[in-house]
Amino acid sequence: MKILVIDDDDDVRRLICKMLETEGYELLEATNGDEGLRIIKKQSGVNVVISDLIMPEKEGLETIRELRKDFPEVKILAISGGGKIDSDNYLVIAKGLGADLTLNKPFTRQDLIDSIQKLS
Repeated sequence: MKILVIDDDDDVRRLICKMLETEGYELLEATNGDEGLRIIKKQSGVNVVISDLIMPEKEGLETIRELRKDFPEVKILAISGGGKIDSDNYLVIAKGLGADLTLNKPFTRQDLIDSIQKLS
């Protein structure tokens, strides 16, 4: 399974990738929604996108909207630690825009793995 991880926080993105690589997943990384969309358009076979919601350039909600329109078969896991409003509100909006699952930051390795398994 090929997973694209979009998060502007380098440490969080790398940690997510490290957690999933140990489970045998193939990982791609992007620092914002624009970069993520460019990658998914060039790479074939992306099954799941994990996207943070609060990011510069193109935030996660807009990214989810575009993914749903252009790649309806791709599963989306929205993640957020909040911002000006708490993360639950962002995650509810993400779900409404087409995210298949949501996960509050911080989350455990097992929470992440369980979420990916639900999407496969």
